Amino acid sequence: MGQDPYFPGNGDIRYRVHRYELTLDYRPAPNRLSGTARINAIAGRGQLTEFQLNLADFRVGRVRVDGRAAHYTHRGGKLRVRPAKPLRAGAAFTVEVHWSGNPRPVSSPWGGLGWEELEDGALVASQPVGAPSWYPCNDRPADKASYQISVTTPSAYAVVAGGRLLTRTTKASTTTWVYEQAAPTSSYLVGLSIGKYETVLLGDPGPGGVPQHGHIPAHLLPRFSRDFARQPAMMELFQELFGPYPFDEYAVVVTEEELDVPVEAQGLSLFGSNHVDGARGSERLVAHELAHQWFGNSVSIADWRQIWLNEGFAKYAEWLWSERSGGRGAQQLAAVAHRSLSALPEDLRLADPGRKSMFDDRLYQRGGLTLHAVRCALGDDAFFRMLRGWAGLYRGGAVTTAAFTAHVARFADESLDELFDTWVYGTALPPLPSSGTGAAV
Repeated sequence: MGQDPYFPGNGDIRYRVHRYELTLDYRPAPNRLSGTARINAIAGRGQLTEFQLNLADFRVGRVRVDGRAAHYTHRGGKLRVRPAKPLRAGAAFTVEVHWSGNPRPVSSPWGGLGWEELEDGALVASQPVGAPSWYPCNDRPADKASYQISVTTPSAYAVVAGGRLLTRTTKASTTTWVYEQAAPTSSYLVGLSIGKYETVLLGDPGPGGVPQHGHIPAHLLPRFSRDFARQPAMMELFQELFGPYPFDEYAVVVTEEELDVPVEAQGLSLFGSNHVDGARGSERLVAHELAHQWFGNSVSIADWRQIWLNEGFAKYAEWLWSERSGGRGAQQLAAVAHRSLSALPEDLRLADPGRKSMFDDRLYQRGGLTLHAVRCALGDDAFFRMLRGWAGLYRGGAVTTAAFTAHVARFADESLDELFDTWVYGTALPPLPSSGTGAAV
């Protein structure tokens, strides 16, 4: 698998990371972050005389490889490391990096990404290339690793990260929070939020259920309680339709500030105060972010050309939730999406939308319609078996469009090549798909 064509400067394909252990100290008032990363990695097929990590504009204190000081250069967001002696092909090695400074978002075609200082706290929203704004990483979605994250911050603040809270220890005026995310995680999906939150349990998970917590500013609790009341029912439905929830637990954070869109992270989703209105006005987004835990987070993309496999699936999950919770059916919602697309330029190719159009709303809508077309072609029984198989077979892995079309073919009685040629590889908008039965689940 080569460098990502959309972000050739991000990530290094000459090695892969097995585990990150991040020890961070953050002071919100001066927006000061200092950290140590211990990165366990494995060299690829060739000898490594040097390798690269992505890290934004921090002061780097020292870099060690297997305990020995390494030569390094750090500029333009790239930390190039030359070990004291070359690493042989296939060798396991450990990198230790110390860094400090004032974290800020990295610039991108979509504005600042990554670490964002809030009026009172901070949050991380890294998709697609913001992770180096706060820690050194091999920043490509296919290089997935486990994480342990320790954050020390003044005790007035709560720290929320994706994963299981192992310990919370208070000493003098600071508290250290340690989270473990054992499931393979892409660097852009490492979520973190630091703020003054109340924590509530959503629903009763019961034995073997998935614990779901909300972390919310106290004054937003009444609205949150209504807006997220149906999330446990979504979790139940999506486990029925997609298979078991792929992580230990699920957390949602609502910040004091407004966000353009909610952001998914591994085991965690971040919403802005504008997404809670007390009238369930953003419920489709609650479903969308939850669905990403299966499609995008557990089943990740091999590179950013494949982003429709994240967004089209999460869009279709919105329609499935609507259909099953007494709202409009998927066929009606598909018709609405098809109408809106028919009024827009038909120059977007799902299989390779180009960097500029990665987050174009047309990709989300056309992706949802493509899945609806597959459902109409397969019939409901085969379609949902196919979806559960996809989520199960590639759990913790990274996928491509070609892998998806091959997977679907195993559930089809006849060739779906033409369907994929028109919906996924073509640009013209095909006719609205219909199963003739209203395609009710």
